[in-house]
Amino acid sequence: MRTLLRKRMIRTSYADRLQAPLPTFRDVMRLMWTGGMRTRTEDADRIPVVRRGLAPVSARDTALTWVGHATFVVRIGGATVLTDPVWSARVPGVPRRLTPPGVSFGELPGVDAVVISHNHYDHLDAPTVLRLPRGTPVLVPAGLGRWFRRRGFTAVVELDWWESAEVAGLTFDFAPAQHWSRRGPRDTCRSLWGSWVITGPDRRVYHAGDSGYGPHFAEIGHRYPGIDVAMVPIGAYAPRWFMKSVHMDPEEAVRAVGDLGAARAATMHWGTFALTQEPVTEPLARVRKAWREAGRDPDDLWDLAVGETRVAA
Repeated sequence: MRTLLRKRMIRTSYADRLQAPLPTFRDVMRLMWTGGMRTRTEDADRIPVVRRGLAPVSARDTALTWVGHATFVVRIGGATVLTDPVWSARVPGVPRRLTPPGVSFGELPGVDAVVISHNHYDHLDAPTVLRLPRGTPVLVPAGLGRWFRRRGFTAVVELDWWESAEVAGLTFDFAPAQHWSRRGPRDTCRSLWGSWVITGPDRRVYHAGDSGYGPHFAEIGHRYPGIDVAMVPIGAYAPRWFMKSVHMDPEEAVRAVGDLGAARAATMHWGTFALTQEPVTEPLARVRKAWREAGRDPDDLWDLAVGETRVAA
């Protein structure tokens, strides 16, 4: 495992990296008075689920399997990478998941690396992480390594934006996102947040983590040309006045894919947890419409069912 890092000072806050103001106390109170984060879940049975196990692929293939939420099994360059792994039935502060994990944890092949975008509970799930062998390489945002080392992980790499590491024959570059971090009442922005560019021998994929729409997508596309598939969030966007700064809506997600110069988009961050006010199946309908209106090839929108695998041809 080789890491390419710029020398940096130890930091206790990354609040200066915020690209948009966080909601204020007044905003939170307004949200509570207007219904909070309650959403309609009666259409949850319409969320597509295809649980047939991991489809076999060759060592030369680049394949994405959507487990649910922001969790993918990415097989690239003969290696297996997990993104923001969450197999738990529920996470703190969120109702029980709407759909089961698309792949059972026991079906996973050997995991060569795990990437974490930020420390929110729906992206960093302690019960899932603690099921991994402690020698599993884990790539995390700056300031988050201690959380893993305290739990016995021995191959932890912390990266700041634009830093990179090489693991299992792949290059992992940590890139910006328009978001924030917190796990408790006193650690707001004490660790960084971001997105991941994963480059193999023949293919390059991108995982956006959580992000509002912003100019960072174009910069990432400029620095890392030739992204084959961009995994982008399309849910948790309503009410818009409250969520816009930190979560894209489906139309913005399509714009972000264009800014990235990505050939394909794989949708995520919907259909697993009811986080915000939009109806649970609305993100899928809206992203398909936006993709069509952008003149993109329908085959390049990987609007995956939970558990579905696609291979980059």
